Amino acid sequence: MITSRLALGTAQFGLNYGIANTNGQIAESAIRQILNNATLADINTLDTAMDYGYSEEYLGNAGVSGWNVITKLPELPKDIVDIECWVNKQVNKSLSKLGVSNIYGLMLHKPTQLLHSNKGKDMWSAVIKLKKCGLVKKIGYSIYDPSELKNLWDEFQPDIVQAPYNIIDRRLKSSGWLSKLYNNNVEVHVRSIFLQGLLLMNKDQRPKKFNKWSLLWQIWEQWLIEQQLTALDACLAFAYSDKRISRIVVGVDSCSHLEQILEYRNANPLFLNFPKELESKEVNLINPSNWGNL
Repeated sequence: MITSRLALGTAQFGLNYGIANTNGQIAESAIRQILNNATLADINTLDTAMDYGYSEEYLGNAGVSGWNVITKLPELPKDIVDIECWVNKQVNKSLSKLGVSNIYGLMLHKPTQLLHSNKGKDMWSAVIKLKKCGLVKKIGYSIYDPSELKNLWDEFQPDIVQAPYNIIDRRLKSSGWLSKLYNNNVEVHVRSIFLQGLLLMNKDQRPKKFNKWSLLWQIWEQWLIEQQLTALDACLAFAYSDKRISRIVVGVDSCSHLEQILEYRNANPLFLNFPKELESKEVNLINPSNWGNL
């Protein structure tokens, strides 16, 4: 049995999110059922954000007391003068939507803002105050590239860092930051383990703009055949294989999707040799925000 380190990502609860999502935004009734099934499977962490459309509101309607809820502050508007007031207002609004008196984690969605001016220091100071008064247990940030940590680390010490990590995008580990975070007792949460569903697609489903990496896809598909693995199991195995990772954030778009993931959770651990040839440094592939330019 594998001890569950899963966290439920909720972007699809409030948005039409993910390249492989053909169902669109999830209905509230389905959200309730997904949460219920996740609870029965001992999943206790929810990952949401103030920018995820109606996600927080729908979670609050479903009831999330007893869950470890993590939400994220959006980018600070340029015209804000009283930053502490703005931060407090955003968090209190989230607490109201979620129907809870406190949350487990508060992360910055755009942490590079901390570096741009004194406003960044004021923003971090406001977040620390929320932690001290008990509205938030842990603070941190969500990053897109581990290189962001180099400039943030010394002045803005986090309790949690969330970063992309998957069988193709191994920057968190290869950069040395996974070890450094773990050794400094920072909770490491990884997301995008399916690369927004791209890694789960077969060649007929995959958009043609990704054909420029056809050799990588051939290696991936051949390796799955040799290992007698589904793409979903291989992606989960890769994330589970490193014990330094505290939480693996998985977004689901249906109860059946969650069940597929839980089938792996209840299987024996897989100790696999993940081919080095599958690792890519090409940001146009591993960073979904660049896909629109392909």
